[in-house]
Amino acid sequence: MSLSVWWGRIDSVSQLSSTAEAALASAVSVAEVTTALEAETSNRQDIRENWSSKRDRPQSINPATTMQHCANVPVIATRSEQALHQLISQVTQSDLLWDVLVNTVGVVVDTHLTTQKFPEIHARSRLARVPVLMYHDILPEKQVFFDVTPEELEQHLQQIQQHGLTPISLDQLVSHLSTGAPLPAKPVLLSFDDGYAGHYTYVLPLLRKYGYPAVFGIYTAKVGKSMGRSSLTWAQLHEMAQDPLVTIASHSVTHKVLPGLPDETLRYEIVESKRILEEKLGIPIDHFVYPEGQYDDRTRAWVRAAGYHSALTMRREGDKFASESEDLLTIERLGQSRLDLAIAQSYGGPPAATWGTAFDFTAPIQKQRLDLEGTRLVLVSGGRPITIHADSRYQVPEIIANTNAVAAVDGGFFSLRSLSSNVMIGPVLSQNTGKFDPSNRSENPRLNGRPLVLISPDAVRFVPFDATRHQTLEGIQQELPQVTDAFVAAAWLVKDGEARSPASFGTLYGFDVPRHRAFWGINQAGQPVIGISQTRIDSVALGELLQRAGFRDAIMLDSGASTSLAYQGQSLVEGYEPRPVPHVVALLPPGEAANFNCIPTAVAANRNAAEAPE
Repeated sequence: MSLSVWWGRIDSVSQLSSTAEAALASAVSVAEVTTALEAETSNRQDIRENWSSKRDRPQSINPATTMQHCANVPVIATRSEQALHQLISQVTQSDLLWDVLVNTVGVVVDTHLTTQKFPEIHARSRLARVPVLMYHDILPEKQVFFDVTPEELEQHLQQIQQHGLTPISLDQLVSHLSTGAPLPAKPVLLSFDDGYAGHYTYVLPLLRKYGYPAVFGIYTAKVGKSMGRSSLTWAQLHEMAQDPLVTIASHSVTHKVLPGLPDETLRYEIVESKRILEEKLGIPIDHFVYPEGQYDDRTRAWVRAAGYHSALTMRREGDKFASESEDLLTIERLGQSRLDLAIAQSYGGPPAATWGTAFDFTAPIQKQRLDLEGTRLVLVSGGRPITIHADSRYQVPEIIANTNAVAAVDGGFFSLRSLSSNVMIGPVLSQNTGKFDPSNRSENPRLNGRPLVLISPDAVRFVPFDATRHQTLEGIQQELPQVTDAFVAAAWLVKDGEARSPASFGTLYGFDVPRHRAFWGINQAGQPVIGISQTRIDSVALGELLQRAGFRDAIMLDSGASTSLAYQGQSLVEGYEPRPVPHVVALLPPGEAANFNCIPTAVAANRNAAEAPE
């Protein structure tokens, strides 16, 4: 069997030409391997990539048909591409609604067209935190500290299940890192190194029990041999390789530390290990695991030249998630002892962009903490947005204490003339009052151009406020007929997916001053998001970060001393006590009607007459 098992079907393996076989057999440098594989690819342009295989992997990999800089550079065919072909087929057979095309095909095309050049990691993926957990031997009695017993491993899998993490395959991770495609909300990848017998005896049954995928790094010289510890047999490894939950990766031939080895030895460890596994198992081997996690530029060059789509590493000090990796050929991992960190910080990244302006008020409410360029952000997304206008000023957790709101952020601007006044600056409509209050009609023209926030049961609109049109309920109903909530905010931070320029803020006071900031908006999946910055930041820089974080539109709320965010009854503000406020934007659980038990309602009697002349 030859190296071309890369691209052959399990039941019909394509052979390399005898010329290519001879060239590869004598190659002892990256350049020679590259030349041999480029020549073979050029001679076989008509070969179709048609191995979907018996394994029904989550993603397939297309062979490269041209080589520009390095032999066999992978072309990643993600689930996006598969879905696109499916949808095109459906369109030719039946009529599909336009919104299905927009919201499904649009996502597919956007993801597919933004794939990064190999081996770079997509900028959107940098926002995620995907832990890759590394295990070694699994056996009843530990011999070294990093061994794990079968009972401990099952406890780990139970914790993963109980905390809502979703194990993914290595193919899924590589697709995510190269395209920015979103993963499940809390992903994790399980990896097992060195091919111990316990991987078949204990790990495989547990993976099948829980339905969890995993990757196994195999160094071929160990298979079927006694080398101080237990080993898998080729028969066991073949059975594992047929299971769709299992990905087999090369871990070299002899497990030598690779940096510093001569080219001839590197070729043997990296290229030959791939050939052996493909020949023995009848499947493509697309991923490599560096022995002891060690690599250098020459090692990476050989891994790339051999045609691997990714490589896993490890570090003895410091913890890094996959999104923090240098590139696809140096994917970082965490030791299995860091499961607590994985559970606490796993995040699949911002949702994929939808085409059009669809909304999704059915997603579960979840909290994420992001650290972007030294700025700490807290975001709460999902659910259905509403506003609450209280009868006085309170801390945000107090305003939602007796409601079914899961989270809330301080909302619009308010008058500071009285410590207890709930008078808003600009027109306001909230569900808890059911009354439209035009506020100070004579001063409202000063707000022209600022975002007027309009919320209905199934949509949100942000339109430039116009005092000639928006000072009556009928006026705002012209913009959104089923409007239930309305208020005037400070400024757009992100509009139609683009961060706003300094000029767009005009004369807005303090927009360029670093402050704690509150904001809310709609992400690329059409879900509502509220949040705050826990680091002082100016409005322009914040908008740039929120664009990266996946906002379609983001609106700045009352900020500075008013900045406040509550989640599940707790304040998420750090380092100061926020100023009490009379107004919040809140998120209700999907499908639930607002419950305003004991919520103070705003009444005109509380207003100072001098503040509201006609």
